[in-house]
Amino acid sequence: MVNTIRLTTGEAIIKFLKAQYVEFDGKEQRFVDGIMNIFGHGNVLGIGEAMSQYQDDFTIMQGKNEQGMAHTAVSFSKQNLRRKIYAVTSSVGPGSANLVTAAGTALANHIPVLFLPGDTFATRQPDPVLQQVEQHHSVGITTNDALKPVSRYFDRITRPEQIMSALIRAFEVMTNPATAGPATIAISQDVQGEAYDFPVEFFEKRIHYIDRLNPSERSLEQAASLIENAKQPLIIVGGGAKYSEAQNEITEFMHNTGIPMVETQAGKSTILSSEKYNLGGIGVTGNSAANKYAKNAGLIIGIGTRYSDFTTSSKTAFNFENTKFININVNRVDAYKLDAIQVVGDAKLSINKLNDMTKNINCDVSHEVNKLKDEWLEERNRLSEIDTKAANYTPEIEGHFGEAHIRKYKKTLKTLLPQTNALIEVNNLIDDDAVIVAAAGSLPGDLERLWNSASFNTYNMEYGYSTMGYEVAGALGAKIANPEKEVYALVGDGSFLMLHTELVTALQYNKKINIVLFDNSGYGCINNLQMGNGSHSFCTEFNDYSGEVMNIDYAKIAEGYGAKSYKVDSIESLTSAINSSKKETTSTLIEIKVLPKTMTGDYDSFWHVGVSETSEKESINNARNQLEENLKVSKRY
Repeated sequence: MVNTIRLTTGEAIIKFLKAQYVEFDGKEQRFVDGIMNIFGHGNVLGIGEAMSQYQDDFTIMQGKNEQGMAHTAVSFSKQNLRRKIYAVTSSVGPGSANLVTAAGTALANHIPVLFLPGDTFATRQPDPVLQQVEQHHSVGITTNDALKPVSRYFDRITRPEQIMSALIRAFEVMTNPATAGPATIAISQDVQGEAYDFPVEFFEKRIHYIDRLNPSERSLEQAASLIENAKQPLIIVGGGAKYSEAQNEITEFMHNTGIPMVETQAGKSTILSSEKYNLGGIGVTGNSAANKYAKNAGLIIGIGTRYSDFTTSSKTAFNFENTKFININVNRVDAYKLDAIQVVGDAKLSINKLNDMTKNINCDVSHEVNKLKDEWLEERNRLSEIDTKAANYTPEIEGHFGEAHIRKYKKTLKTLLPQTNALIEVNNLIDDDAVIVAAAGSLPGDLERLWNSASFNTYNMEYGYSTMGYEVAGALGAKIANPEKEVYALVGDGSFLMLHTELVTALQYNKKINIVLFDNSGYGCINNLQMGNGSHSFCTEFNDYSGEVMNIDYAKIAEGYGAKSYKVDSIESLTSAINSSKKETTSTLIEIKVLPKTMTGDYDSFWHVGVSETSEKESINNARNQLEENLKVSKRY
C-alpha cells in the first residue's frame, strides 16, 4: 500500500521545491533557493498560505513589481551559472501579465526560472472573477496564455494531482543545459487550496544530475581536421562557455594552438581581459581589434554562442566566401547555425578533447594580434581622456546633433563629463571581483568595448533580450547570489525610469547594491540609431513641455527610498563617490550627469535595422542605399 500525505496543492508545491537538488561535477546543492512573491487574491490564500507554513530553511522575499522580482530571479540564476534558481509567484491578471517580459528575458538568455502564477477558477463557478479577461471564442483562455510563447515549458493545473507530473517535467527542462529556460505552471486559484492524498515518496529528496554532454568522436575529428588546415582561425567565446566553466580549457587551447579569441556579451568575463589572446568584444558592440581580425578569419570556432545579430554584425562580420564554422554547443539548434560542423557537446569536455587532438597545430598570428590590440589600447586610452572643453572637441557619435544642442545640455545638466571617461574610471576604481550588471541602452556597447574583466563571472549582461529595467533588479539577484561581493548596476536614466523599484526590496532585506546611473536626459542609444540612419532627433530626448532639457534629481529619489546617494559631474567627484560607497553598508546610488553623444561609436561593424525604403529626406535615402550595400555581403541563413 502506498504511503500518502494529505496536503493542499499549494503545500505540495512548496514541499516539493524544498526537496530538489542538482549535482554537477560531483557537487550537490539545493536547486531552489527560495521564492519571490507579490500576493493578490489569486495566490495569497493558496500557495501564499503554504509558503507561510513551510518557510523554514527556505528564503521568502517580497517583491515590488512582478517583472522586477522575476528579473531578480533571472539574474540570480545567471550569476549561479544556471545551477540555482528562485521561484516566482504572482496573482492572476496584471500580476501574471507583468511576468511576460521577464519570461522573455529568461527564454532569450537560456536561463532557468520557475514561474507560479495564479489562474482563474477551475470550477468556473464565480466566473468572471476579479482580474479575469474574457475571450468570447474560448472561456479557457486566461492572461497566463500570454506566457506560453515565452516559456520553455508551460502547464495549467486544474486538479491537485496534476502538479506531480507538471513539476517533474518543469524541472527536467530547467536542469537540462540544452533546454534551460523558464518553466511556467499556472495554478487555478481554487485548486491551490484543494487537498489530495499525495504519495510520500514524491516529496523525498530528488537529485537532478546535470551531466556534461560528450561530443561524438566523428564531430571532433571533423573539427580537428578543419582546425589543422585553417588560415587565421578565431574562437568566439559565448555564454555557454561560461556556464560550462570552460575557461581553463579554452585558455590552454589558445596557448597550445596560438588561436586568438573574441567574446560575446554573454561570454565576457569567461576569459579575463588581460589574457594575451583575448581580442575583446566582437560585432556591433565590439571593438576594432576583434572586428578587424574577424573579417579575415578563415575559420570561426564558436563555443556556446547562439550567433545573435549583434555578434555577427547582422551576418556581415565574416568573409563568408572563405570562412568556415565549427560550432560547439549543447543545443543542437545553435550548433547547426551558419552551416557549421556541429560539435554537439559540453564546451569544457569538447575543448579538452580538441586540445588532445590538435597538439601539433601552431597557428602563429601573434604579430597581427598584438598589432590590433595595441591599436585598440591606444583608442581606449583616447576614450578615457576626452576633453569636452577643448576648442576642437566634437561629439563621438555623428549625426544632426549640433554644437548648439550640446551647449544646451551642458548648461542644463551642468556637466562636461563624457560617458566614456566616467565608465573607464568606474572600471579602474571598483574591486577586481566586483560584479557589474547591465542590459540596455548605450552602456552595453561601451561595456563590451571598454570594460576590462579581471575576475571570472563578474560581467552579468542581459543582452539576449536587451530588457530595459533589468539592471537594478538584476543587481539584487546578483547580490543574493554573491553576498560577499560588491555589485554594481550600470544603468542609463531611460532604463532606470522604466523599472527600479527592486531597490526598495534590496533596502528592505539589507542586500547592498550600488546603482551607477548615467544620466544624459534621454534614450541616447536610440537617438544615435535614429540620427545615424538619416532621421532627425524625435521623441528620444527628455524635453519638457517648453522644449527644455529635463534635469531630474535621481539622487533625491534614492534618498527618499532610504539609500545613500551621490551626485557626480567630474572624475574627481566620481572617484570620491565610488570610494565612499564601498564603505557603506546600505545600498547606494551614484548619479553621473554625462553629455549626450559621448558614448563609443561603431568599429568596423554593421547592424541591419528597418530603414525606410523611400523618403523625401536625402539623408534617409542615403542610409537606405548604405543598408543595401551592406546586405550584399550578408549570408542569408
